[in-house]
Amino acid sequence: MSPDLIVALLAAAVQGAAPILFATLGEILSEKAGVLNLGVEGVMAISAFAAFFVCLQTGSATLGLLAGGLAGSLMCGLHSLVCQVFLGNQVVSGLALTIFGVGLSNYLGTPYVGAGTVGFRQASVPLLAQIPWLGPILFQQDAMVYLGYLAPVAVWFLLNRTSLGLGLRATGEMPAAAAAAGLNPQRLRAFGVMAGGFLCGLGGAYLSLAYTHMWTIGLSGGRGWVAVALVIFAFWRPFRAVVGALLFGGVMAFQLRLQAEGTNIPSSLLLMLPYLLTILALVFSAARAHRAGRNAAAAPAALGVNIEPEG
Repeated sequence: MSPDLIVALLAAAVQGAAPILFATLGEILSEKAGVLNLGVEGVMAISAFAAFFVCLQTGSATLGLLAGGLAGSLMCGLHSLVCQVFLGNQVVSGLALTIFGVGLSNYLGTPYVGAGTVGFRQASVPLLAQIPWLGPILFQQDAMVYLGYLAPVAVWFLLNRTSLGLGLRATGEMPAAAAAAGLNPQRLRAFGVMAGGFLCGLGGAYLSLAYTHMWTIGLSGGRGWVAVALVIFAFWRPFRAVVGALLFGGVMAFQLRLQAEGTNIPSSLLLMLPYLLTILALVFSAARAHRAGRNAAAAPAALGVNIEPEG
């Protein structure tokens, strides 16, 4: 391949990684607080539509982005309500959220299939965009990709350098100990789930506002499930999530390029490549964790375990 083609593929990989990264970071926040959310696919789907619709009506990509994040928070707030107040099964609630979100977004979005919107356009960073190779790949992207550069740092800082993050992690590991320390595990979990939902919503918003600039049925395309899997690949660490998202984005960009080149490989097999990579990444993570010892990659101890409401 020519150098220009390599640069274009890597730039496309960065762009394709952005929605996965936002969603993976959101799921990390939720799981660190002890709540398993298998509804990421549905959250991304409804957030993508909400962002598209608001942007279409107002002409503001920023308002669309905020609408997508808010829709994600509200959807995950519903999941938190079911699990934390009514003590519903987290797996069942998450699956229901996916079915509900995907179905509702398809229903509401049907009249708008094929409609375009302005969204976010490429915005080169002065000086940095002129760096050979690195500039076109990293600094000739849209504003949401640049936001994605900051998101892992923000999530890491929240979890590891703030009292709120310490409370979230304590709630995910041992809710009783967190309560004994004067914290409110239910509120902390609700915050973790809804803050994570906001990030998942940003991932969904990216799909309609920056990745495609239009609405179509099935826009989330399984990315929510990939994000859930990448949490395990990342060992619940924000910076490792970046690696997983870039791998997925790179394979997706590669298979799209192969389709555009008109190769003899069936398109269904090419579409399978990113998800095959996800499975291989999980196998690699499991093998690595086994060699390193269970505690090296253990999930939060209270993940999936509901807390009885006080009183």
